Parts: sequence; structure tokens; C-alpha cells
Amino acid sequence: MKKKLVAPYIAEVERTPAVLKVLAWGEGLVELIHRLVENAGHMKDEVAVLKGEKKRPTFKPSRMHEEAGKASEANRQQQGKPARRRGSPARSKTGQLKIACEQVIQPAESIPSGSRFKGYRDFVVQDLVIGTRNTRYRLARWQTPDGQTLTGQLPRALAGSHFGATLVSYVLYQYHHCHVTQPLLCEQLREWGIEISSGQMNALLQEDKERFHEEKDGLLSTGLALSAYVTVDDTGTRHQGRNGYVTHIGNEHFCWFKSTSTKSRINFLELLAAGHGYQVNDEALAYMKKHELPQVFVEGLRQHEWVSFANQSAWLSHLDSLGMDVTRHRNIATEGSLLGSLRRRGVAQDLAIISDDAGQFNVLIHGLCWIHAERLVHKLLPLNDLHREDIARVRSDIWSLYADLKEYKQNPTLQRKAELQQRFDAVFLQKTRYATLDRLLRRIHKNKSELLLVLERPEIPLHTNGSERDIRDHVKKQKISGGTRSELGRLCRDTFSSLKKTCRKLGISFWDYLADRISHTNQIPLLPHVLEQRIALST
Repeated sequence: MKKKLVAPYIAEVERTPAVLKVLAWGEGLVELIHRLVENAGHMKDEVAVLKGEKKRPTFKPSRMHEEAGKASEANRQQQGKPARRRGSPARSKTGQLKIACEQVIQPAESIPSGSRFKGYRDFVVQDLVIGTRNTRYRLARWQTPDGQTLTGQLPRALAGSHFGATLVSYVLYQYHHCHVTQPLLCEQLREWGIEISSGQMNALLQEDKERFHEEKDGLLSTGLALSAYVTVDDTGTRHQGRNGYVTHIGNEHFCWFKSTSTKSRINFLELLAAGHGYQVNDEALAYMKKHELPQVFVEGLRQHEWVSFANQSAWLSHLDSLGMDVTRHRNIATEGSLLGSLRRRGVAQDLAIISDDAGQFNVLIHGLCWIHAERLVHKLLPLNDLHREDIARVRSDIWSLYADLKEYKQNPTLQRKAELQQRFDAVFLQKTRYATLDRLLRRIHKNKSELLLVLERPEIPLHTNGSERDIRDHVKKQKISGGTRSELGRLCRDTFSSLKKTCRKLGISFWDYLADRISHTNQIPLLPHVLEQRIALST
């Protein structure tokens, strides 16, 4: 067994400034060696996989029972059912079921004369009816005396399709909610007696979905205009064989996805602006000055203040006319104009954006996730027992402060606010026996205003767990089906992922939603309208 490298222990009396510098330098080298060894292990695993062998197994504790309990409770709350009080009698699981068929069964034995009837013992059996139901619509044709031809019209729910609303809803539900692949869906339907080709399956999943796309876009505009905050995150994705990114924007009331080829700050602002163009106004000019855009360009843009540029081509042509050819200057001007467009389209003035400290999300009122901040400390590699003790103590201090911030959200006071600010300084300005840990704590302390935004805005969350949960479903689907191949396929993936997650947050059955929209029943209101009502009730 190889002996692990550790930094030597040096007594306090021997720790001169020169010794401390050498010790810090040595700690950095040892940490680098540990990381290289760890990366070498990962590469060995990759080589083993490429050779057809198995990599080293990792065993993690099962959280199945914990997750199952959370899921059942979440489903109960989503369906509007009250939580069962401990000690209360069990409720009937089938008492609310709709009975479609009732059958009376008499005892097999002969009933003696004089017996008295004592009622029934009910036994409910749940089942599914799976089968085809093919309908031939015979469109009557009549010719009028003046030569015109009158023909019967198909029901609106069919929209000219040879597949009924229930079948289309089932296909969309299985593909977007249950992550069943297209080949498996085709195989399943054919085994049930449905004549469908791969091309028809692709058409059912992608074509004529403009109504869904518009409803999804309405979620973002409504959410940004009425919400106090949104959490954001992104992850990698594949499209047409190339690496790309999918960005999540949402909160506890809605969810919105968009796939793009980049994840720059300009890209994020373009997502928030939702195609409403570029505008130079007070908000835009203030941003440009803050990021030190040369004054000559600021004055040139000021001459076109309150002028809107409909698309990127018109905006870039305007920058060319000003002689702005430095990439950094063009980026600052573009970011500022997109912020100006955001204010024009009605984004909430106090909208807070909570992120994991990725640079592209640092716009508007920005807050940081405490979970990601603590994770940096957790990832440090201790080089000896002293380092291990200091890391454990600092992590304990951070989680204690985090717990107190959660309590502050419930009962904010000025006195408590001042105390928490002082505790933040004490935690992240402390000096430990691990130089790398000290540097990390100082770096985290520079984000004090963003980590303590909750002291000014108690309604915002302390983490981005909601975004990570929402985006995990997208990652799962990509692992099963791979990347998208067409622009329409990518658009539909983002749209139905957004609608499904939003339905779940608003307590609407995704199956009922699909059936309602496909059949044109329109009993379920538009999701942006439901979102508006939900946000109004929560404020």
C-alpha cells in the first residue's frame, strides 16, 4: 500500500515568516500531486472502459426509502390531499375511485332456507383497457344546384390527423414524461394494433406544436415580470453531434428551458430579453459606464438613446458605424443594450437572480448559492490531520451560519441582521493552519454582498437546489435518448420539458394538460394565467 504524502508538522515557535512561505509552497505542491493522482485514477478507469473492461466500482448509500417518502408526500400535496395525521385511522385507498362496472357474486355454496342477507363486502379491482378504437369518418358530399360541393368537416380535435387525441397525448406523455424512446414507442403501438411509421411518430412529436411553444414563451415573460426572484443553472447538451448548453430559469412556480450553442453573458441576456431586440436607455448607459466602456462610445450611443434595434444584425451594424471594433467594447455595449431591452419589456425592477457563481449569470440583482460556496471548502484536500481538523471546523461554522440565515428568513430584524453580518466576517476572515483554506475563505468573503443578499431580501432562497432538481430531468432524458438532430426537435424538447415541470409546480396533471390541449377542450386555463394567479396568491 502506497504511503500518502502529508505536509510535515512544524511547531508554532519555529514558524517564522520564511518557514510559513515555504510551508505554503509545499502544501500547494502536495495538493497538486494528490489531484494528479486522482486524475490518473480517473484516466485508468476510462482506459479500462475503452478496452471493454470494468472500472473500479463505487458504492453509495441507498436513499431509495428517503426519496420514496418525499415523492409520496409531494404527490399527496400536489393532488390537494391533506397529510395524514399520525395515529389517525387509515383512509380508504379506493373510496374515491370512479366505478365503471359493478358485478354481484353469490356464494358458491347453496344458501340454506332461513338465512338472512347481511349486505356486501366490496372488493375493488383496478385495471386498464388497452386496445385500438378505429373510427371511419364518412364525410358526406353534396352538390348544390349552382354547382358547389358541400363536404362534412372533421372534428376540430383531429386537425386533419389520422391519429386521435388520446393516442397523440399518450405519445407525448410517454416520450417527454416517461422518457420512452421513439423506436420503443413505435414497437409498443404496433404490438397494440396501431399502424404507424417512424416518420409519422416523429411528426406526432414535433409538428404543429406552435400553440405549446407560445404557451411556454408566455411562462418566461410572466415569471420575469411578476416574480421576486428566479434561480438559474445550465448544463451541457448535444445537438447535431456538437456540444451545446441548456439554460434553466425558474422558481417554485414555473420552469423554463432553452438550448443554445453558447453560455456567455450575452447569450443569457438574450434569453431573458426573449427576442425583444436591443435598446439604449438610462439602464443600458449606466451598465456601460460601470464596466468602463470608453467615453467616446458612450456618447456615440447616447445620441441614439431610446432607439430600438429589432435584431442582432441591425445592432451590430450600428456598432460598426460607431467604429467599435474591439471585442470587449462590443460585448459591454451589447450587454448594456440587452439590459435596456429587459427594462422596456417589463421585467420586475427588483428581480433577483440566484446562481452558482457562474459569470454569465451575474446581472441585475445577483445572489449566490450557499451550497456551492460551501462545496468549495468541502473539495479541499487536507494534507495532514491539522488541515483536516480546520476544514471540518470551518465547514461546521458555515453550516451553523447557514442555519441562522434560514431562521432570519422567518423573522428578520435589524439587530439580527447586524449580528449575521459580523458572523460572516468572523467565519470567512479567520486564520487557519491551512494556507490554501485561508485563500479560499478570503475569496468567498469578496462575495459577501451576494451571499448575504437574503438579509436585504428575506424572500429569496439561500440555494439553487430547485434549478438543479429541474435540470436533472433534462440530463436524464439526454442519457436515454442522446442529443437532438433537428432544430424543431430541440425546440420541442425545451418546450415540453418546461411545460411538464411547470404543470407539476402548479399542481396540474401533465396528462390532463396534454389531453386538454390536444383535444381542444380548453378546460385548463393557459399556464401563464395560472402562474399569474399563483404568484399573486403567494405575495
